[in-house]
Formats: sequence, C-alpha cells, structure tokens
Amino acid sequence: MPFIAGVGNTCGSGMHEIKERLMKEYRDLPVIVGISRCLLGEPVRYNGGHKLDRFLLDKTKGLVQWVPVCPEVEFGLCVPREAMHLAGNPESPELVTVNSGKVVTGQMQTWISRRISELEKEDLCGFVFKSGSPSCGMRGIKIHDKNNPEKVRGQGAGLFALAFTRHFSRLPAEEEENLHDADMLEKFIKQILAFAGTYNRPHRHV
Repeated sequence: MPFIAGVGNTCGSGMHEIKERLMKEYRDLPVIVGISRCLLGEPVRYNGGHKLDRFLLDKTKGLVQWVPVCPEVEFGLCVPREAMHLAGNPESPELVTVNSGKVVTGQMQTWISRRISELEKEDLCGFVFKSGSPSCGMRGIKIHDKNNPEKVRGQGAGLFALAFTRHFSRLPAEEEENLHDADMLEKFIKQILAFAGTYNRPHRHV
C-alpha cells in the first residue's frame, strides 16, 4: 500500500519556503516515488528495527506519495533474520548470510525480476534507497571475500538498487543520506517533479 505524506510544516525556514514555492509551481501533486520501506519507520530490518527518516518525510510532505519496498522481507525472509553482506566476485557478487554463509542470490534475483515488472505499473517518478544496504545501497557497499569474510575485495551497489537503476535508467534515484543536504534535496525534488511532466505547468485558476 502506498504511504502518502500529508501536508505540514517543515523544519528550517529555507526549505519550508522552497517547498511552498514548489507546491505553487507544480501541479498534479503528490507524485509517486519508491522508497526503502525501513525509511518509513516500518520494522523490517534484519534486527527487527527500522531507519525512520523524519527529516526526509517532513521535507517531502504534500509533494510525494511513497511506494515502500523491502527486498529481504518481500522475497520471503523473516524479521528478525541473520544479517547479510555481498561476497565473491566484485563484478557479480553474491548475497550471503554473514554467520551461516547461506547464499540467497537466486531468491533475490527472482524476486527482483518480478518486483521490477510490478513497479513498471506504479508510474514512479523517482526512488529513495537506503544507504549501506547490500540490497538497496546505490554505492560503496563492501564486497567481501567468500572464503575470508574479513577481507574486502571491492565495493559496489546493492543487488536491487543495481538492477533497478539499470532498468529505470532515466528515473531520478538517490540514497537517503545524501538528501539531508538541502541543495541536493531540492535538486532531487525538482527532478522527480520534472520527470512527472509537471514542471512549469502553473495551476489553472477557475
């Protein structure tokens, strides 16, 4: 079910003024944007916790309708669950449980194919990914040696984030931590609104 951010005040007069201006300049709000489910405060992380991003949700109130996605839970893993990381060949890493060494790449890739097909029907205008995640991180995710997990062989993107950004190559996408910068957040909001085809279309007064 989509998560709809309601209209409300934002922290900081600068960003508040920017949001008010954007809401006057653009029409057909809110626009639909995908998001890592844990950022909405849902307890879907491996340890049963969440990563509620109050800053992001507050700044986008009235502008965005969220479509939450959690790869691990949606392809069948429970909460809580064993932590996972990327391991193996940096060019095609596997998703592996940290303690037991179970490889779940196949289940993840099967789910990714199905979920991307479903997301094609959502009219998405952007996506916000959880940084540092072996499924949703867009960059800088450590890829460990399969036989010696303490050794890091390289860095890359989470499996879902990589597949999503390749498939939706023109769709604005960013990690949540980068959107805590006001300039980057404003840029991202303008990108998703422009993608929706609403930029520079003033409201009609009747």
